[in-house]
Amino acid sequence: MHNFKEKLSILSEMIAFAKVDDVIKPEEYGFLQSVAQQLGVDNETFESLFNVNVEHIVPKSQADRILQFHRLVLLMNVDQKQDEVEINRIHNVGLAMGLPPSAIEQVLYIMHQYPNKVVPPKVLIEIFKAHYN
Repeated sequence: MHNFKEKLSILSEMIAFAKVDDVIKPEEYGFLQSVAQQLGVDNETFESLFNVNVEHIVPKSQADRILQFHRLVLLMNVDQKQDEVEINRIHNVGLAMGLPPSAIEQVLYIMHQYPNKVVPPKVLIEIFKAHYN
């Protein structure tokens, strides 16, 4: 499990991603809040992350990096709208985490084949497995 600093880093990265278009929509805020609850981060700390810079920590394991990428894909699609800025940002975040560019591109392509653009976790894992073998 993640330590507290890692949890704050995960949320901070997601908040920064949500702010990429200068507006955090209610759907995005609700999704962020649910991730904070899942991570066990209290509401006061969660709210403070919108105004405070937190040290960025890249998840250590490949599984944690893929999970964070999946969270970001879900966040991007929660409002049913993607723009070029979001697509470019998520691609760059994936690259910065050390994920294979071809797997990132495949996920961003295949998401359009699923309802609400939600790529099932099993499919996502298979994509990344294929690119690591």
